[in-house]
Amino acid sequence: MELDTFLYNLHFDTDKLLSSDSQPDWEDAPLPYKLYRGLPEIPLTADVPLTLKGREVNSIPSLEEFGHYLWYVYGLTRYSQVAFIEGTEEKPTVSYAQLFRRFVPSGGALYPNELYVYLKLEDAPEGVYHYDVAHHRLLLIREGNYDSYLSRSLGNRYNLSDCFGTVFVSTVFWKNFFKYNNFSYRLQGLDAGVLIGQSLEVADRMGFSTRVCYQFLDRSINHLLGLSEQDESVYAVIPLSIYNVDQFKIEKNISATELSREVPLIKHVTYNRSKRVIDYPVLKEINEASMLEATHSFVNIKKQDPLNNAFGTELILLPFTEAMSYDLASVCRERHSPDIDFMIGKVSQTTVSTLLNETFSFLYQNDLDITPGNHDIGLNLYGTFYNVEGVKDGAYAYDKGAHALRRISMGDFREYMQNCLTMPIVNLFQVPLCLHVVGDKDHYKKELGYRGYRIQQMEAGILVQRLLLTACALELGGHPLLGFDSNQSDELYGVNSIGKTSLIQIPVGPYRPRVWLKGSLNS
Repeated sequence: MELDTFLYNLHFDTDKLLSSDSQPDWEDAPLPYKLYRGLPEIPLTADVPLTLKGREVNSIPSLEEFGHYLWYVYGLTRYSQVAFIEGTEEKPTVSYAQLFRRFVPSGGALYPNELYVYLKLEDAPEGVYHYDVAHHRLLLIREGNYDSYLSRSLGNRYNLSDCFGTVFVSTVFWKNFFKYNNFSYRLQGLDAGVLIGQSLEVADRMGFSTRVCYQFLDRSINHLLGLSEQDESVYAVIPLSIYNVDQFKIEKNISATELSREVPLIKHVTYNRSKRVIDYPVLKEINEASMLEATHSFVNIKKQDPLNNAFGTELILLPFTEAMSYDLASVCRERHSPDIDFMIGKVSQTTVSTLLNETFSFLYQNDLDITPGNHDIGLNLYGTFYNVEGVKDGAYAYDKGAHALRRISMGDFREYMQNCLTMPIVNLFQVPLCLHVVGDKDHYKKELGYRGYRIQQMEAGILVQRLLLTACALELGGHPLLGFDSNQSDELYGVNSIGKTSLIQIPVGPYRPRVWLKGSLNS
């Protein structure tokens, strides 16, 4: 399949990505976590703190503290069982689903991403580790100091000798391809972004300085981690420090092929449970096309304000509210994705103001736009509003600069949005806010080629996680959805004419407690 057509179908014609006979074999499903065999292990304590309080920002964390960071970012946090009632009233049948959950949402709870870390802590051997989620431990993949190697893989833009650790977010293609087929590529970038967003939130609470690197020499990074690029590839690199992670001028003449020769090839035994893995040639092809072979391909992008101010001359200025302060740990425990549990209720204008303002208040450091003082995520939120105090029912765009809602069209669009769903798992008649993350259709293709697509999806995921956490802190629920017709939402918002599209949909509103059996997995 031609890759431009593939990316178009991911958003606008998803039926072409699924064959009629593609049914997942749940009996042969892969595990939602990667297992290594025979590697040296460092157990991490399961006695994690129930609150995330500030720590001494000038001190390098202990191994115990870093274990807390990993658990709050991506650990197994809850076991749950949900009952599904099917059949007729006369002959109902009940089935049950048991799932291990984490604090971040994931499409189908399949968690296609993995975490690796390069650590330089006093109480652990220096080297590269895999975070073994299933056992909450670190497994040593490659021992030694790789500051120079990693710095050059990032274009020598950062002084990694000042960093106590570096996090690598990878994607294991098969983990959700087995269910979603080629549509999994869209999910993989968003899932990675949500995970990055959670890592930034936890790092901020723990006093770590971070910078998200989307541009790096893929083959040298994958080589260091011992990954087979046919199965798994790194999507983002996040240096961690107690100092500011400053960015310098890119060194342009570093080659991934030459760099990889400096460290020996390693191969470790892994297990994923599936006895039959179906090939995914399109995912391999686009992953190959997205790779950066040399640092001369690294670029800087000047992001523009994603809102076209020509839309809607009428503004609803939102009240300015004080910055929220909440316990992230408590919010993480409460957050889940309601579906049939949404219930309609009045939402105050102050709540909407806080939700939107807080979602965009977390400006993160990255390697795309190095303009001093500009760390904008380059995306925006549009949405349909119903039963919101002081806001007439209608479709709006959020104007970040003015902290206002810019009206696009008036009316109750709940039925319209319900009809847009291709997988109607949420009753949008019960949802007051139906929000969409909106971004450019060309997804940085001019500057970054096919790599730009997955970067845009990751940035959307970061924004979604921030939105979900803020909503939960406001006692609202949010449910990220990709099962919607973006052509219809784009038509409603009128964004086609300015080269933008809806990337993901998030219904937000009050919800009733879910009927389920759940238990915490930490002591």
